Amino acid sequence: MPEPKILIVDDEEAARLGMRRALRNYEAVEAGSVEEARFLIAQYKPGLILLDNNLPGTSGMDFLHELAKQESAPQVIMITAHGTERTAVEAIKAGAYDYLAKPFELDELRLVVKNALEARGLRAENARLKEELASIKGSGDLLGASDGMQKVYDLIAKVAATDITVLIRGESGTGKELVARAIHEKSANRRQGEFIAMNCAAMPSELIESELFGHEKGAFTGAATQRKGKFELADGGTIFLDEIGDMSMNTQAKLLRVLEERKIERLGSSTSIPVDVRVISATNVDLEKAVEEGKFRSDLYYRLRVVQINLPPLRERASDIPLLTEHFLKTYATKYGLKCTGIDPSALAKLSAYYWPGNIRELRNVIERSAVLADGASLQAGDLPDEIHRASRHAEPVVLNHADDILPIPYLDDFREARKAFERAYIERCLVETGGNVTRAAEKVGMHRQSLQQKLKDLGLTRRYVMSDDEEEN
Repeated sequence: MPEPKILIVDDEEAARLGMRRALRNYEAVEAGSVEEARFLIAQYKPGLILLDNNLPGTSGMDFLHELAKQESAPQVIMITAHGTERTAVEAIKAGAYDYLAKPFELDELRLVVKNALEARGLRAENARLKEELASIKGSGDLLGASDGMQKVYDLIAKVAATDITVLIRGESGTGKELVARAIHEKSANRRQGEFIAMNCAAMPSELIESELFGHEKGAFTGAATQRKGKFELADGGTIFLDEIGDMSMNTQAKLLRVLEERKIERLGSSTSIPVDVRVISATNVDLEKAVEEGKFRSDLYYRLRVVQINLPPLRERASDIPLLTEHFLKTYATKYGLKCTGIDPSALAKLSAYYWPGNIRELRNVIERSAVLADGASLQAGDLPDEIHRASRHAEPVVLNHADDILPIPYLDDFREARKAFERAYIERCLVETGGNVTRAAEKVGMHRQSLQQKLKDLGLTRRYVMSDDEEEN
């Protein structure tokens, strides 16, 4: 039998049957008492419990308090008798996700169950991400030792100790959500709360306010029950608003009010609800231009950008490509049971020379695809997709000693980063041409062997990717 998602606990057989029929799209089991419920929880570990308060022996409320003490307690929807609002409030305070008062509509039951399972999924995803963040160096795919990333790490450490509002800027795929999660995880007063992420661009304008602030039953067509919004779910934690530049002007005004008053109002209600939430937003839109064009409120812009973190694109931090590549190779080798865990210098040179319009997200996808299809224990240049071979990082390649000796490098605004990218690409080309022999590469570059070794270290070209003379002799 598949693992059930829902446990229905009610001493009335007819009530259990009605709820089970209404929730026939879910796997469910039934219990007529708390004692029976304990047995089924131990056997099936359901993610959601529909718990009637009036039960023989141990009451539903007492059982709710018992469940709340468990380390990985399921979501609970308390079912109360009509007119017992005090019991409902007590249930919410004890940890219940929501409540239903008998008699209730079946559509109301389905909607509350759907929302509870979604919230359960968010909790599980947050727990998984916390474990992943703690298991590796850095924060998820937020890895790198380049100067640009060191500045990002410094800012994360500084803002994490406060509740200050943060705006993260960067191209698509640079890891803006990873930065937001890192800030949340390093915040002593926030990390025990929820991290709720919302993509403002993916949400229709007519639904975004309901998602952010919640709604009351009957607030609009289809609002069959009360629903909490993202701000309430993130109370005590962090809300991350991605693609904030795509938010409508009307929603911008309401968001500004929340930031100023730290209160929200559900749609269909005039009651203010206090929320204690850190707000982190992100965008790849030119907000300054949007403000000038009247598409983004200037007061909201300055409220969001108390501290700004700029994420550099991957092409401006090419020295981090070896570290990221190694991390992705290990990740997918473990995930898929692959034997490909290393990378050949020629393949690394190709990856370092590519422009990466999709940034780290694109690099991750390239490594996953290439590692799965690779035949050997080391990723070769031939294993990389065609676009890596075809694409050039510069519209007008730099010509070296000969007309046919072309070395593509990126155009960078920062001169030091541009020089480092050139040195890296040039030395990698020499290493490839000399088969990874440091001494011969040093002669080709015109440097002493020891100087080249120090340069390799400075550029992040570690001995994992090049063969030393001692290793060659052995």
